[in-house]
Amino acid sequence: MAVNRAQLLDEKYLQALAELPAAEPRVDLDAPVRPGSPIRGRQALAVFQSMVESRHLDLAARELKARNEGYYTIGSSGHEANAAVAWALRPTDPAYLHYRSGGFFVQRARQVPGQTPLLDVLLGIVAAVDEPIAGGRHKVFGSKALNIPPQTSTIASHLPKAVGAAFAIPRAKRLGLPLPVPPDTIVTCSFGDASSNHASASTAFNAAAIAHHQNLPCPILFVCEDNGIGISTRTPGGWVQARIQAMAGLHYIGADGLDLVEAMEAAAQAVEHCRSHRSPVFLHLRLVRLLGHAGSDVEQLYRSLPEIEAAEALDPVLASARQLIELGWLSPQDAIDLYQDARERCLALCDEVLTRRRLESAAEVMAPLSPWRPELVAAQATRDAPQDRREAFFGRLPEEDRPRHMAMLINRALGDALLAWPNALIFGEDVARKGGVYHVTAELSEKAGLGRVFNTPLDETGILGLAQGAGSMGLLPIPEIQYLAYLHNAVDQLRGEAGSLQFFSQGQFKNPMVVRIAGLAYQKGFGGHFHNDNGIAAIREVPGLVLACPSNGRDAVGMLRTLLGAAAAEGTVSVFLEPIALYMTRDLYEDKDGRWAFRYPAPGFALPLGEVQAWTPWEEQAAWEGEEPPLPLEGGDLTVLSFANGLWMSLRVARKLAAEGIRCRVVDLRWLKPLPEAALLEEVARTGRCLVVDECREHSGIADELVSLVARTLPGTPVARIQAADTYIPLGGAANLVLLQEADIEAAIRALWGA
Repeated sequence: MAVNRAQLLDEKYLQALAELPAAEPRVDLDAPVRPGSPIRGRQALAVFQSMVESRHLDLAARELKARNEGYYTIGSSGHEANAAVAWALRPTDPAYLHYRSGGFFVQRARQVPGQTPLLDVLLGIVAAVDEPIAGGRHKVFGSKALNIPPQTSTIASHLPKAVGAAFAIPRAKRLGLPLPVPPDTIVTCSFGDASSNHASASTAFNAAAIAHHQNLPCPILFVCEDNGIGISTRTPGGWVQARIQAMAGLHYIGADGLDLVEAMEAAAQAVEHCRSHRSPVFLHLRLVRLLGHAGSDVEQLYRSLPEIEAAEALDPVLASARQLIELGWLSPQDAIDLYQDARERCLALCDEVLTRRRLESAAEVMAPLSPWRPELVAAQATRDAPQDRREAFFGRLPEEDRPRHMAMLINRALGDALLAWPNALIFGEDVARKGGVYHVTAELSEKAGLGRVFNTPLDETGILGLAQGAGSMGLLPIPEIQYLAYLHNAVDQLRGEAGSLQFFSQGQFKNPMVVRIAGLAYQKGFGGHFHNDNGIAAIREVPGLVLACPSNGRDAVGMLRTLLGAAAAEGTVSVFLEPIALYMTRDLYEDKDGRWAFRYPAPGFALPLGEVQAWTPWEEQAAWEGEEPPLPLEGGDLTVLSFANGLWMSLRVARKLAAEGIRCRVVDLRWLKPLPEAALLEEVARTGRCLVVDECREHSGIADELVSLVARTLPGTPVARIQAADTYIPLGGAANLVLLQEADIEAAIRALWGA
């Protein structure tokens, strides 16, 4: 018969205390908990109570699982001393918590009136909609009132955004911007020893250390909860300490987390240093993991019974009770009564949470995923700065300039964004003095200042972490990822972190951002697969994320303004994919015709999400002077759906075929996620035939979804697709062997028209 180790641990606590003698009782709760300690008796007792309650949450979770009513048994047993860190912090200090930081969560709730942490955690375990942070979507430690943004099953992926928040607080203060927290706030994040080896952790440590090296304030408190093992993989003894102490820029403090008073003293020291020096601190708490990785973990498969029993003998809840009894702050019976009271309250709450409703529909599950209220977005998207400020910034107003290529118009739009939103920041690799590889951000740092337009280390994970942290502190981040292929180094920061925050907090926490990415293919004379990447599947699979891709400068300005408006109004996370090969393109049909250069649309112009642009090249209705595309005619023989470079090539092919009487209605999708389904279906219905021209490689674009949509919604409509080959892109002229060409588009149109 299997041994119930949770029951054994429970029984050992009661048995051990029943055998302890009582010491001379201490009555002055404001006296030092032990001679020479700055910790008061009442403080240690409060932290101990949080530890006990955290332990009983773990036992209750296993009880609910045994009833087949609970869904989460990764517990905090052995880690309860992280309650000492919460005690040392202020409840206004944002905390990004590891999934074993139950003691921290309970202790912080003790610092804020009106909180019900035991009920809240148990509601999460049974996935009840009344759970106040995630609403039954996941069991997380999170609370708006407690300044704890929810994290899911974090493997250090939350550390970069915690550093971003710590960096953003003094940056906002320096810029004179309002903050949602006091200006001397520090940020903390907790994680395990195994997670500290993850690349995301290295990014965070490096980002904090390099900020400190440059004398930039970054008040981040790293809390490593070191139990020596990650699931079944042991961390080499002494490794965490040796690694961090050898790293410049991190102030290391180590402590025995199995000694309650030592843990509190170390936590207080770490917090004071971080707050007063405004610099990174690494608090290393040596702990123990009890009851396995989770309730489903068969620990005996990789740990011997003597090892398991040795760990249980170090039980910090029991050790802390003994310590307080020996010091006279508790009698053995007091410690037993406190423990049993916590048990009774947790078991009663188990019965209570089982009466609460669960999520009942897909719509209810998805409700917080990506709110978009068009009127609020539009109001922000058309935001303007005073005319005198624009004149001082630009000199000559950009709307008074001649038609320009896309790169120039995006530059002007970013300048307007900095003026319209004082909280906007532009950052990334080379964006400051150089102005980016393609000079899209040229002169912005000189005009707006290095406090608002600045370079970052060459680390995409760090860039997106900074964006999340800055967004959570009330700023409007506009990070740049230098090339589309570079995003894949850090895509989990979009998928697992930024994109999920509103979902797992029911919109209570937001990290708005507009991520600019130079991408797609067709560069001439400069290429290879890192600089010509035509795969967007990793972006499009992120739930709730908006993906915009302009084909020309005028649209780029209008779409960028809408994304910024959505970030400001709704906290939207979006990607603005800028086609590199069209940055400098001025011509369309013939050399020097200037038909792909546009005038800068003045503030007040924005392109709403879901609005497409139809082109009818067989007969332009009005003179085209680069201000607006020609108005589309009705009808046509065939609808071409495309975007970016594919749109530009399709227009050229359509103009050629018009001479033969083949009238192609060419539609610029603009919005690649969510796809503008209603608008594009209307355009397909106008002609009754549809060709999808997707410049992305076969399994990483939008063609499959578009063809499926047309086939399902407009049955009987002839529909076809063409895409690039499913391969990396080679260097030089060989790239054209695997990318879509105008000849491919022409052949596909002819085949579909003749069908």
